[in-house]
Amino acid sequence: MARSIYFKRLLVLGTALLCSLYSPFKGFAAEQGIAPRTEDESRTIQIYRSAGEAVVFITTITLTVDPFDIFPEIQPREGSGSGIIVDSAKGIILTNLHVIQDAQKIEISLADGQTYPARLVGFDQEYDIAVLQLKQSPAKLTSVPFGDSSKLEVGQRVLAIGNPFGLDRTLTAGIVSSLNRTVKGKGGHLMRGLIQTDAAINPGNSGGPLLDMNGDLVGINSAILSQSGDSAGIGFAVPINQIKRVLPELIATGKVLRPKVGWVLVDTNQGPMVRRIAEGSPADQAGLQAIERMVSNAFLRGYVQDVSRADLILKVNGKRVYSKDEVDEAVISTPTGKVLELVLRRGGIKGRERTVTIVPELG
Repeated sequence: MARSIYFKRLLVLGTALLCSLYSPFKGFAAEQGIAPRTEDESRTIQIYRSAGEAVVFITTITLTVDPFDIFPEIQPREGSGSGIIVDSAKGIILTNLHVIQDAQKIEISLADGQTYPARLVGFDQEYDIAVLQLKQSPAKLTSVPFGDSSKLEVGQRVLAIGNPFGLDRTLTAGIVSSLNRTVKGKGGHLMRGLIQTDAAINPGNSGGPLLDMNGDLVGINSAILSQSGDSAGIGFAVPINQIKRVLPELIATGKVLRPKVGWVLVDTNQGPMVRRIAEGSPADQAGLQAIERMVSNAFLRGYVQDVSRADLILKVNGKRVYSKDEVDEAVISTPTGKVLELVLRRGGIKGRERTVTIVPELG
């Protein structure tokens, strides 16, 4: 009896083994040329197939004039970049400002190869973001859902899709290398709070999506850090949470209003000092003094410098500051209508200390 049970079990195991080796599905997969895939690979393929439909190829025409030509002529110059559809119903597309800046004509190529004209809805130079809208939106568009960039962690896998060097819908993969990076943007201004990734980002990727492994949009690829201009494993993306905060205002008004004080600051070996003040600005009304001041009389018109009268910024809202970037960050983060309290020292760190309050204006 025991021997009979043993042989039955052996027969079942042998049959199962033969089925696994010669299953019709496995033979079909081999015939179709489907390579074995890991769970992670299957997930990446699925994300690319769904999100890739929402990635667009942007072509721009900008009219330029060569100032060195003897007989200057207007010449069209073509540019390109990437974008991502975030609202399929309205045909809203996110991209980088530097991709479409100064463009007289913007065309969008969709995944199906069809090309449509687009218009600029609004832009934000602070984050190098532009919002476009298709002038003639097709009936069916694919969009990508917003993710939550505040939940990203270093080491988390991310995917980038774009059109590097005109190679449309190229997928690259990597990880979040760091968070809250600050780098200089195309216009020389500082871009704060960026996501750093080693997913390959090359010219043409600008404006394309950075996706998490749920297929959600967590950033817009914006910049690379490279001596050659090509990918060196250090790319940056604007977090989608920053964009979500300003997107309704961009669509409604075309711009983003931020707190302004009306000064130009400069870093010194003692800390940030006021270099120049706009006449009639909140800084001017609060009585701040700058290194450079306008002089206009019968013999002289222009700026003169006097460091001994200029204000050194020691603290902002009770916090010690050591650079103009820290001061700018404090101003930007000040809620609308709230008072900014500054501790100043006239002429440098050894100067007389005083406290002034400023209410930044939106601009």
